[in-house]
Amino acid sequence: MQLMIRNNTAAPIYQQIYQQIKEQIINGTLEEDTMLPSIRSLAKELRISIITTKRAYEELERDGFVYTIAGKGVFVARKNTEVLREEWLRQIESHMEAIATLAKGCGLSKADLQEMLNMIYEEDASCNMLSK
Repeated sequence: MQLMIRNNTAAPIYQQIYQQIKEQIINGTLEEDTMLPSIRSLAKELRISIITTKRAYEELERDGFVYTIAGKGVFVARKNTEVLREEWLRQIESHMEAIATLAKGCGLSKADLQEMLNMIYEEDASCNMLSK
């Protein structure tokens, strides 16, 4: 499990850990039932407080990304496709809001954006066909 803590960001450290582990679970880098490092060992490795690591793990568990077995550790939870879909939809919405703001700023219409999206989809489809 690779984690990178950035001190030059406004995001709290526990949130950075939460987000990076969550992304690794969603994209499949961390597979179901994989044991995560203990709170103590992760804190030591990242040179941060145990309390910070504990908070990240607690939030991951609260949101259903991990589960804890007392005396054994913290493990990646079975992927709940509904939760994952909702997470992806939130991310897409956020990106689309940013795109809309940028588009309005430079005078692009909805039709222009639709054309750009169609081109991107076509390029992606042709790349996928070439890689098969």
